Amino acid sequence: MNDSLTNALNLTHRRQFLGRGATGLGVAALAQLLEGNRVQGAQPGLPDVPHFAPKAKRVVYLWQGGAPSHVDLFDPKPVMEKQAMQELPESVRGKTRLSTMTAGYSKWPIVPSIKPFKKYGKSGMELSSMLPHTGSIADEICLVRTMNTEAVNHAPGVTFFLTGAQVPGRPSMGAWLSYGLGCEANDLPSFVVMTSSDRGRTCGQLFFDYYWGSGFLPTRFQGVRFRGNGDPVPYLNNPEGVSSASRRKLLDGIEELNRQHLAEFGDPEIDTRIAQYEMAFRMQTSVPDLLDFRNEPKYILDMYGPQVHEPGSFARHCLITRRLLERGTRFVQLMHSGWDQHSNLFTQLALQCEDTDQPSAALVKDLKMRGMLDDTLVIWGGEFGRTPFGQGPAGKPNGRDHFGRAFSLWMAGGGVKAGHVHGATDDFAWNIVNDPVHVHDHQATIMHLCGIDHERLTFRYQGRQFRLTDIHGHVVKGVLA
Repeated sequence: MNDSLTNALNLTHRRQFLGRGATGLGVAALAQLLEGNRVQGAQPGLPDVPHFAPKAKRVVYLWQGGAPSHVDLFDPKPVMEKQAMQELPESVRGKTRLSTMTAGYSKWPIVPSIKPFKKYGKSGMELSSMLPHTGSIADEICLVRTMNTEAVNHAPGVTFFLTGAQVPGRPSMGAWLSYGLGCEANDLPSFVVMTSSDRGRTCGQLFFDYYWGSGFLPTRFQGVRFRGNGDPVPYLNNPEGVSSASRRKLLDGIEELNRQHLAEFGDPEIDTRIAQYEMAFRMQTSVPDLLDFRNEPKYILDMYGPQVHEPGSFARHCLITRRLLERGTRFVQLMHSGWDQHSNLFTQLALQCEDTDQPSAALVKDLKMRGMLDDTLVIWGGEFGRTPFGQGPAGKPNGRDHFGRAFSLWMAGGGVKAGHVHGATDDFAWNIVNDPVHVHDHQATIMHLCGIDHERLTFRYQGRQFRLTDIHGHVVKGVLA
């Protein structure tokens, strides 16, 4: 026997010894438990979670990638109208961190909102006239005008919102909720992600897997991405000549091998593999039914807008979201790109609103009609806002840069105040005047609405306990109903 082969065998034996030694009786007990509770249907969460009665049983994050302009959509400033194209005062700007695209500007021309604002609903909430459908649900939403973040670039900003850190590697919000609360669905994932774009009209953003990843949590808690075209998940259909019965027999054989491996080594990823194979098999039946809109009334389809019939569109994903929630999915993350208007604000912002305004409002209305809005939290927002000053050629600015010091997002249902505006910014939408909401505060509030104390839902990794909000964050009581 040659030396390389001998070394390989010795290494294998050492791995087996360490695997057995590290697990011991605990793995034997786990294997017996799994054998008695074969992965069928809903999976429980942690035994002490939720920590208190939740207001929201489900969460939808309507993520608007690229950063919608709060100045143009959510935060009206009459003073900016009067001082259009004048220099933004240095006393207002201060030492605010900006991106490298405008940090060295010598001119800071004030650019007011490009379209008029209107008052909507009984609450009189002021929103852009480019958002008439959102205006129609003004009395259902809680508009937060005082979000703030340290991030000034897209990927770190998105990562910060969705994982609690600007550097990739932490578990995403949906993974944390799945880990803590478990899965209610029998034949669908607890955490589903869908991505869409603005159909190439403006600058889009890349969607990285770690935006819905499980980080250091077991991979069974990561989001399952549904594709917009073709089969929503790969290998959903059996190959030609393979029946469901033969697929079931094959999976049973694979499961037996995996369980033997689990008993021997105790690797939690093997448990994940078993669960995911079973889920994939059940999804062969559940997903086609999920995507079959033939029983949806015409008035519902019309409510979501004409793009609901287009595979991969934001509108279609919004309707799929409602159907997922009805079937037990706990967290749905819709990610739509195209809000990064550095040089085409005056032509593209309205078009972006056309793609997202109606279906976003339709989802809220649809949930309310079905009695689901009260315990479903819907969130609409992006990674930061846009600068109140213009970006572009001198004298003719045609865009806005990234801006994290103050920006807006809205929430609906799930225990938040309806028809309410939280916080205020100064006359230039630059500085927060009262009731600031940091990214970690936002995350703590979402967890609270789901019945979770964000300081108690932790996972030990590399010698310390980690949580979504890291060591920060306070529940924003001013947005709670």
